[in-house]
Amino acid sequence: MSKRREGRETAIQLLFSRDFTPPGAEHEVDGFFEIHSAGPKIRQHAVELYHGVVANLEAIDHRLVGCLENFSLERLAGVDRNILRLAIYEMFHRTDVPPVVVINEAIEISKRFGTPDSGRFVNGVLDRLKQDLTRDLRDVQPPQPRPQGP
Repeated sequence: MSKRREGRETAIQLLFSRDFTPPGAEHEVDGFFEIHSAGPKIRQHAVELYHGVVANLEAIDHRLVGCLENFSLERLAGVDRNILRLAIYEMFHRTDVPPVVVINEAIEISKRFGTPDSGRFVNGVLDRLKQDLTRDLRDVQPPQPRPQGP
Protein backbone atom coordinates (compact mmCIF):
# COMPACT_ATOMS: atom_id res chain seq x y z
CA MET A 1 0.00 0.00 0.00
CA SER A 2 1.28 3.46 -0.85
CA LYS A 3 2.22 5.96 1.84
CA ARG A 4 -0.37 8.40 0.46
CA ARG A 5 -3.11 5.76 0.78
CA GLU A 6 -1.98 5.03 4.34
CA GLY A 7 -2.14 8.74 5.06
CA ARG A 8 -5.66 8.94 3.64
CA GLU A 9 -6.81 5.92 5.62
CA THR A 10 -5.33 7.37 8.79
CA ALA A 11 -7.00 10.74 8.11
CA ILE A 12 -10.35 8.99 7.67
CA GLN A 13 -9.86 7.15 10.95
CA LEU A 14 -8.97 10.45 12.60
CA LEU A 15 -12.09 12.10 11.16
CA PHE A 16 -14.19 9.13 12.27
CA SER A 17 -12.82 9.41 15.81
CA ARG A 18 -13.71 13.12 15.74
CA ASP A 19 -17.37 12.11 15.29
CA PHE A 20 -17.29 10.78 18.85
CA THR A 21 -15.93 13.97 20.38
CA PRO A 22 -18.65 15.71 22.42
CA PRO A 23 -19.89 19.02 20.96
CA GLY A 24 -17.79 21.91 22.18
CA ALA A 25 -14.89 19.67 23.18
CA GLU A 26 -11.60 19.74 21.32
CA HIS A 27 -10.71 16.60 19.39
CA GLU A 28 -7.41 15.28 20.73
CA VAL A 29 -5.33 14.54 17.63
CA ASP A 30 -2.21 13.67 19.63
CA GLY A 31 -4.27 11.28 21.75
CA PHE A 32 -5.39 9.51 18.58
CA PHE A 33 -1.77 8.86 17.66
CA GLU A 34 -1.03 7.43 21.09
CA ILE A 35 -3.13 4.42 20.09
CA HIS A 36 -2.61 4.52 16.31
CA SER A 37 0.88 3.80 15.12
CA ALA A 38 1.90 5.69 12.02
CA GLY A 39 5.29 6.66 10.72
CA PRO A 40 6.19 10.35 10.70
CA LYS A 41 5.43 10.92 6.99
CA ILE A 42 2.12 9.10 7.16
CA ARG A 43 1.16 10.98 10.30
CA GLN A 44 2.13 14.31 8.74
CA HIS A 45 0.07 13.58 5.62
CA ALA A 46 -2.91 12.38 7.67
CA VAL A 47 -2.87 15.40 9.97
CA GLU A 48 -2.58 17.77 7.01
CA LEU A 49 -5.60 16.13 5.35
CA TYR A 50 -7.54 16.06 8.63
CA HIS A 51 -6.97 19.77 9.29
CA GLY A 52 -7.88 20.59 5.69
CA VAL A 53 -11.20 18.76 5.98
CA VAL A 54 -12.01 20.32 9.36
CA ALA A 55 -11.13 23.82 8.13
CA ASN A 56 -13.42 23.41 5.11
CA LEU A 57 -16.07 21.23 6.72
CA GLU A 58 -19.00 23.58 6.17
CA ALA A 59 -18.32 23.89 2.41
CA ILE A 60 -17.59 20.16 2.12
CA ASP A 61 -20.80 19.15 3.89
CA HIS A 62 -22.78 21.64 1.78
CA ARG A 63 -21.54 19.93 -1.39
CA LEU A 64 -22.18 16.50 0.09
CA VAL A 65 -25.73 17.25 1.22
CA GLY A 66 -26.48 18.60 -2.27
CA CYS A 67 -25.79 15.13 -3.71
CA LEU A 68 -27.70 13.05 -1.22
CA GLU A 69 -31.10 11.84 -2.29
CA ASN A 70 -33.45 10.73 0.47
CA PHE A 71 -30.61 10.90 2.99
CA SER A 72 -29.42 13.40 5.51
CA LEU A 73 -25.79 13.79 6.45
CA GLU A 74 -26.48 12.27 9.87
CA ARG A 75 -28.00 9.13 8.32
CA LEU A 76 -24.87 8.31 6.36
CA ALA A 77 -22.65 5.62 7.79
CA GLY A 78 -19.81 7.36 9.62
CA VAL A 79 -17.17 5.65 7.54
CA ASP A 80 -18.82 6.60 4.24
CA ARG A 81 -19.42 10.18 5.42
CA ASN A 82 -15.77 10.68 6.33
CA ILE A 83 -14.44 9.00 3.19
CA LEU A 84 -16.63 11.35 1.15
CA ARG A 85 -15.55 14.37 3.17
CA LEU A 86 -11.90 13.61 2.54
CA ALA A 87 -12.48 12.97 -1.17
CA ILE A 88 -14.45 16.20 -1.57
CA TYR A 89 -11.69 18.09 0.21
CA GLU A 90 -9.04 16.67 -2.11
CA MET A 91 -11.15 17.18 -5.24
CA PHE A 92 -12.18 20.79 -4.57
CA HIS A 93 -9.60 22.23 -2.17
CA ARG A 94 -6.33 20.68 -3.34
CA THR A 95 -4.72 20.59 -6.74
CA ASP A 96 -1.79 18.25 -6.09
CA VAL A 97 -3.79 15.08 -6.77
CA PRO A 98 -5.86 14.48 -9.92
CA PRO A 99 -9.59 14.06 -9.20
CA VAL A 100 -9.63 10.64 -10.91
CA VAL A 101 -7.03 9.43 -8.40
CA VAL A 102 -9.03 10.87 -5.49
CA ILE A 103 -12.19 9.11 -6.69
CA ASN A 104 -10.41 5.79 -7.17
CA GLU A 105 -8.74 6.03 -3.75
CA ALA A 106 -12.07 6.83 -2.06
CA ILE A 107 -13.75 3.85 -3.71
CA GLU A 108 -10.95 1.47 -2.75
CA ILE A 109 -10.85 2.73 0.85
CA SER A 110 -14.64 2.43 1.13
CA LYS A 111 -14.42 -1.19 -0.03
CA ARG A 112 -11.89 -1.84 2.71
CA PHE A 113 -13.55 0.00 5.61
CA GLY A 114 -17.21 0.28 4.62
CA THR A 115 -20.09 -2.04 3.93
CA PRO A 116 -20.43 -4.21 0.81
CA ASP A 117 -22.44 -1.35 -0.78
CA SER A 118 -20.07 1.45 0.23
CA GLY A 119 -17.94 1.33 -2.93
CA ARG A 120 -20.95 1.82 -5.21
CA PHE A 121 -22.41 4.51 -2.98
CA VAL A 122 -19.17 6.51 -2.74
CA ASN A 123 -18.65 6.15 -6.51
CA GLY A 124 -22.17 7.44 -7.21
CA VAL A 125 -21.80 10.50 -5.00
CA LEU A 126 -18.35 11.41 -6.32
CA ASP A 127 -19.49 10.80 -9.89
CA ARG A 128 -22.18 13.45 -9.39
CA LEU A 129 -19.73 15.85 -7.78
CA LYS A 130 -17.07 15.56 -10.47
CA GLN A 131 -19.41 17.45 -12.79
CA ASP A 132 -18.93 20.52 -10.57
CA LEU A 133 -15.15 20.53 -10.96
CA THR A 134 -13.58 23.47 -12.73
CA ARG A 135 -10.44 21.52 -13.63
CA ASP A 136 -9.79 18.50 -15.79
CA LEU A 137 -10.18 15.14 -14.04
CA ARG A 138 -6.55 14.28 -14.73
CA ASP A 139 -5.19 17.74 -13.93
CA VAL A 140 -2.56 18.06 -11.23
CA GLN A 141 -0.66 21.11 -10.09
CA PRO A 142 2.23 21.01 -7.67
CA PRO A 143 1.42 22.29 -4.19
CA GLN A 144 2.35 25.85 -3.41
CA PRO A 145 5.38 26.17 -1.13
CA ARG A 146 4.43 26.81 2.46
CA PRO A 147 6.01 29.67 4.33
CA GLN A 148 8.61 28.48 6.78
CA GLY A 149 8.32 29.54 10.41
CA PRO A 150 10.88 31.80 12.09
